[in-house]
Amino acid sequence: MSDILIVDDERDIRELVSDILEDEGYSTRLAGNSDECMAEINSEPPGLLILDIWLKDSRMDGIDILKSVKRDNPDVPVVIISGHGNIEIAVAAIKQGAYDFIEKPFNIDQLMVVIRRAMETSRLRRENASLKRKEVTSSDMIGKSAAFRTMQSQLDKVTKSNGRVMLSGPAGSGKEIAARYIHAHSNRANAPFVTVNCAGIEPERVEEVLFGRESSERGIESGLLEEAHGGVVYFDEVADMPLGTQSKILRVLVDQQFQRVGGSDKVRVDLRVISSTNRDLEAEIAADRFREELYHRLNVVPIAVPSLEERREDIPVLAQHFIEMCNESQGLAMREVSEEAVALLQTMTWPGNVRQLKNLIERVLILGDGSGPIEAKELPAEEEKADDTGRVVLSGALATLPLREAREAFEREYLLTQINRFGGNISRTASFVGMERSALHRKLKSLGVVTSNKSGARVAQLDEPEPAE
Repeated sequence: MSDILIVDDERDIRELVSDILEDEGYSTRLAGNSDECMAEINSEPPGLLILDIWLKDSRMDGIDILKSVKRDNPDVPVVIISGHGNIEIAVAAIKQGAYDFIEKPFNIDQLMVVIRRAMETSRLRRENASLKRKEVTSSDMIGKSAAFRTMQSQLDKVTKSNGRVMLSGPAGSGKEIAARYIHAHSNRANAPFVTVNCAGIEPERVEEVLFGRESSERGIESGLLEEAHGGVVYFDEVADMPLGTQSKILRVLVDQQFQRVGGSDKVRVDLRVISSTNRDLEAEIAADRFREELYHRLNVVPIAVPSLEERREDIPVLAQHFIEMCNESQGLAMREVSEEAVALLQTMTWPGNVRQLKNLIERVLILGDGSGPIEAKELPAEEEKADDTGRVVLSGALATLPLREAREAFEREYLLTQINRFGGNISRTASFVGMERSALHRKLKSLGVVTSNKSGARVAQLDEPEPAE
């Protein structure tokens, strides 16, 4: 994509321009009509297109070719030339996406200035897009817990295919990171990754945002699907997509083409689709809030993204990763996390999941005034945590119970938390709490605590009694 395609029905003109450009170090290709032009573009998109607006004995004129190029190869800059130039034609060409318009007979110096600027603009756009892709894919997925390894193994299996993936998990668990991981390790890694925030787009503008629009005043405006051509489109929280738009997205998935709002031409796209949700889509279907046909199209490969509660073992490495990120991006202090702070982080509740942990680490680094290890006292207090004097502050509910019941309630929650902190490993839990393994087993049985497999990891939970007949 570094040569220049010259399209003109006058042989002398196209050869003259070619000789001038080759003297300046450019490589060129030539076409005398629309069929030759489209054949050259389809074989290999050029770095720049010099296009005569009037082409004799051709099925398409310059404006038609311009529309086609901007639809299928929007990164190729187009310079329009014409011997019958007027302001209306120039305006029409610019609205359709042309970089510039030059009248014949043209000044060679003027033509070279326009070509150099167009090529430089195109180069900067490609470099900018490449840098953005490197920026968002440079953050690897972090973790070593059983739940994390199970998820990563599933992600690795789908990276080399084009199958549609549905990522499910609670808000803040890292579904978009998982989607970017699939993109970064796929054969589309050098193509765009475009996120569609289904909850953040105003319902009345969803179709314009997705499909783009055409108007006589503003010409062609590309939508997100067109921007994702050749790469991945990620529907973030797809359950929030309006029902009317769902049917149109379904048609895009089937046909791989659509019409811009206000337009009549079909826009062809090559897309891989990844979706995410924190809701039960089958329940949404039952409530007539989500189209069942779309669900089956998107849910080809379902992958569960575990909550932070299910991967507490990963909290130390995640915390250190976020410290390094804040140091690199904001210049915040490079600190470690003390053992006491790690233990506290692993026993805290995380309704906001990985996102909440990231925000907490950033807040501690911003408010902290030292470069030493992060201590437990710098972390936010939760119920049943020690105050400055070392006393344990009881919650109202625990304080109202008799001593035996309060002790059982505390032991139950304490051991549940510790077992989950160590990924269901009873031996490590017993070592930390200072009990023999057999004694810990007896204690868990008396408290009604059992362990079971969930998302590839051992998770402690209360033994639910069998329902009465």
